[in-house]
Amino acid sequence: MQPYVDLQIATQNDDNLPSEIQLQGWFEHVVKSFHEYAEVTIRIVDELESQSLNFDYRGNNKPTNILSFPFEAPSGVKLNLLGDLVICRQIVEKEAEEQNKDLFTHWAHLVVHGSLHLLGYDHMDDEEAKKMESLEISIMTSLGFSNPYAADFI
Repeated sequence: MQPYVDLQIATQNDDNLPSEIQLQGWFEHVVKSFHEYAEVTIRIVDELESQSLNFDYRGNNKPTNILSFPFEAPSGVKLNLLGDLVICRQIVEKEAEEQNKDLFTHWAHLVVHGSLHLLGYDHMDDEEAKKMESLEISIMTSLGFSNPYAADFI
């Protein structure tokens, strides 16, 4: 049984979004080293929902590219649900343009980044950030993409 993505499209404009197959492949590539089977919900939203969630859960009153919500099962309940990723379409598009990155490569990187958060990785201090970025680079390279932190990333 392969990892599973529950895709929710909650954006007014669904042009230029990655396909469910692409999202599934990127997520599966990240989690296959950690879990035989895992589930995630990926919700693609507009700026208003992103801003609201970012304010409610992080205290930041602005939209953000991705939010990760790890799932914690109640004691004694075993589920393979990792959690939810909420990705803001407009911010992803804006960042890709501003940073001169290929749009779908940026989408892939955010799915990789968010999935690693759901698996317990973080970048709150330099050591954690270095470990997480190293994993991101390795995963992106194995997916056929360039280093997302390199200046010439496309």
